[in-house]
Amino acid sequence: MLRIGVVGVGRLGSLFARALNDHSDVAPLILAGSRPDSAVELASELSATACSSPDDVFNAVDAVVIAASTSAHPALINSAAERGLSIFCEKPLTLDLASTDEVIAAAGDAGVEMQVGFQRRFDPGYRAAHDAVSSGVVGDVYLVNAASLDPAPSPEDFVRTSGDLYRDLMVHDFDAIRFVTGHEIEEVFISGTAHFPAFAVYQRHRDAGVAGGTLRLSNGSIATVAATRHNPAGYDIRMEVHGSEGSVAVGWDDRMPLHSLEPGFAAPPETPYRDFLDRFAPAYRAEMDAFVDFVAGRITNPCPPEDARAAFVAALAAGRSAAENRPVSIAEFA
Repeated sequence: MLRIGVVGVGRLGSLFARALNDHSDVAPLILAGSRPDSAVELASELSATACSSPDDVFNAVDAVVIAASTSAHPALINSAAERGLSIFCEKPLTLDLASTDEVIAAAGDAGVEMQVGFQRRFDPGYRAAHDAVSSGVVGDVYLVNAASLDPAPSPEDFVRTSGDLYRDLMVHDFDAIRFVTGHEIEEVFISGTAHFPAFAVYQRHRDAGVAGGTLRLSNGSIATVAATRHNPAGYDIRMEVHGSEGSVAVGWDDRMPLHSLEPGFAAPPETPYRDFLDRFAPAYRAEMDAFVDFVAGRITNPCPPEDARAAFVAALAAGRSAAENRPVSIAEFA
């Protein structure tokens, strides 16, 4: 049995805790949060143990899931690494490249493994797209179209601390494009704006509320990416991959909040996806199952920190591209 701790028991941390609590290879489950009463309440629900501090968790477990606020990640990763614990950390590792490299190095120097949370890698659609490309069903990848549409602007406290549209939202597309195609992102050209009234909170924080642009991949193919913080039709995450042998799509299901105007097509769903937890709850649970398998030595790391760094660098390139209105090479961040 594996002793696993969860540090951070907000919406996502609570989902992780419930998934781990259901796993037959995990016992006991030990929790800590920034608000001790939340950890105690969840621990009571799950018959788990609540600790008053992350250090108490680290001293009692074999592995830890870090789902605390991003600002807390570096200290938590360093503390867990010092104790030789296997680590799962929700993305992003940090909000700048220098500290990202520092925590990756800290884990490496301590000889511990770290899996980073990019849940789309565990979604059945994205995994099927990955398999379709790697098996040759799509052939040579020519073009990828990716879109991430949030239903409503985030609260200002989140906007203030989450990074920006590129590091918080579009980074998922950058990781998914690398994961599905197996190719590196080499150049990014993005435009973003917060011009519209719905994006006033983003404008106040010099962030974008909507963005789009192109990527050049290492095999010579092109990817388009688009994102918005306001899509009142519902939460909408999609990808298309077009190649020399065929085309596949992810996210086209009976809850996709898009209304075709062609004759004979059904109206948009009455219950579109509400948010990322509604859309990706099964993927998050599969991600925790994979972490348990990884810690137990049954699989290799499904999302190593080097992959997370590559997606993060693409997000930084996107922010620089939007600010300077030019294509930005990934090599600028070498």
